Amino acid sequence: MIYGTIHGVNKPVARVIQGSTMIGSSLNESESFALLDQVFELGGNTIDTAHVYSGGNSERIIGKWMQTRGIREQVVIITKGAAHSEDRRRLTSFDITSDLFDSLARLRTDHIDLYLLHRDDPAVSCASIMQVLNEHQQAGRINSFGASNWSHERIRLANDIARANGLGTFSASSPQFSLAESLGEPWPLCLSLSGTDGSDARVWYEQTQMPLLAWSPLASGFFSGRFRRDNLHTFGEREWDRVCVQTYANEANFLRLERADLLGIEKGLSAAQIALAYVMNQRMNIFAEVGSSSIKKFKENVEASKLQLTTGELSWLDLRSSSR
Repeated sequence: MIYGTIHGVNKPVARVIQGSTMIGSSLNESESFALLDQVFELGGNTIDTAHVYSGGNSERIIGKWMQTRGIREQVVIITKGAAHSEDRRRLTSFDITSDLFDSLARLRTDHIDLYLLHRDDPAVSCASIMQVLNEHQQAGRINSFGASNWSHERIRLANDIARANGLGTFSASSPQFSLAESLGEPWPLCLSLSGTDGSDARVWYEQTQMPLLAWSPLASGFFSGRFRRDNLHTFGEREWDRVCVQTYANEANFLRLERADLLGIEKGLSAAQIALAYVMNQRMNIFAEVGSSSIKKFKENVEASKLQLTTGELSWLDLRSSSR
């Protein structure tokens, strides 16, 4: 495992972060415990979860696992709060505080290593948001905080306001990023750095080197090989399959998939491993949040995170050049 650092988190942070959307949903408690045990044994000390995942069961199971194993201080917990509901955007001081206390109780801990705001609401002032996050940090409930699905402009503004008022700043950001270019939001108010539209943001992250926790770096399973031009009509029941087809299934992305497959054959790896290596070889300070549902997949992701790709290979994979 390769590790990085995030300001305020006093432990090494695994570059391959284990996601947990499947914990408490497709995986029951015993299955989740088994997976988390194996991930931890391989050096996967960093787990990403959220207040809304599996109706709270993701956090509950992770909390019980850490308590049962007695390893809380060895695990980096990233959780997210203030996700919007069907009724309203939820980014008030009350919402942030309420979700945080729920997460602390579910995770059976007195602090969160890295707390992320799950969505943004430009109607809420950055000053009030940074104030409440700093209050919780000073109280010891969170060690570090950041944003998920926030634009880099809003993050920059929030940090400028915080500095002007002698407050702590966002330490990390978690947008979507992958080799595949997004055709739209997979879920409401999600933000992607992929493709032409994300170029300005990628430059900013390269310049600032703010830790970037890329969610869905494998484009919701697009690079698994299950999705082809001729079978898209067969995917309709599972939410993640629908999201993949709607968000990534276009001709340009199928060309990227074919190139990842070709390069993978040469290197003895899968197309998905090449796609993850593409993400990890960017000049940004990248961490990959992967939803490995088996230890085999987690091992493959760790292996891919160490692969070095050339500039020519990166450009070819992303269709910016015809040769490598």
